[in-house]
Amino acid sequence: MTYLRSVVFNLLFFPFTFLICLVGQPLRLAPPHWMRLYVRYWAMGAMAIVRVVCGIRIRIEGREHLPDGGFILAAKHQSAFDTMIWLMVLRQPSYVLKAELLNVPLWAPLARHSGVIAVDRSAGSTALRALVKQGREVLQDGRAVVIFPEGTRTQPGERVPYHPGVAALAVATGATVVPAATDSGRLWGRRAFWKVPGTITVSILPPLPTGLRREAMMTMLEQVIETRTAELFEQSGDAVPNSTHRQEKRAVGPAA
Repeated sequence: MTYLRSVVFNLLFFPFTFLICLVGQPLRLAPPHWMRLYVRYWAMGAMAIVRVVCGIRIRIEGREHLPDGGFILAAKHQSAFDTMIWLMVLRQPSYVLKAELLNVPLWAPLARHSGVIAVDRSAGSTALRALVKQGREVLQDGRAVVIFPEGTRTQPGERVPYHPGVAALAVATGATVVPAATDSGRLWGRRAFWKVPGTITVSILPPLPTGLRREAMMTMLEQVIETRTAELFEQSGDAVPNSTHRQEKRAVGPAA
């Protein structure tokens, strides 16, 4: 049954996404906030397919930790699910993503016009400066910057170094950093065909203390996200696998 659900999901999700990208092209002539609203409706449609076809439900806890105005949302990234959910939870957020994603036909023009923050992960300090400049504009607009500090999707129990872009943006702008954990990888794995019925929990955690230095901020951020992620797996009855460490070149950006 899970196999059949997963097949039907793919038969619906990808044509739906293609149609959304195609129909949305004229919105490139409209103000960017129209495009962001349009993308939000795409995410809502995608999550409806996930719920109805795959039997995956969503529980969001900790909404009271979301501040008013602009802030930085630093989220755990285990699944493509994580790239959609914040479009629904937050008001017109701007995602930080790797620049090569802006080569995807049809989708890339919509992403550019919506105001994503594209980062060239091989550009070092230049990429950090670009992140700070664009992120500051989003924050001043009273919107959230969504960043995946791991820089890529990870398997449950897998650990990769957290990238310093979160701290660089926070220190430069004084913005509040809100961590978020999830157990999405239990049901929707990294690049996995299978979508397993159940409930994905997204846990929004209390904001980090203000005034932290970069190193202390990154240490605390990783600790609170990974600790809460492990707790979510335990609460679901699925113990998180023993941590495996994958070495990656440190860069700025999120997300695959």
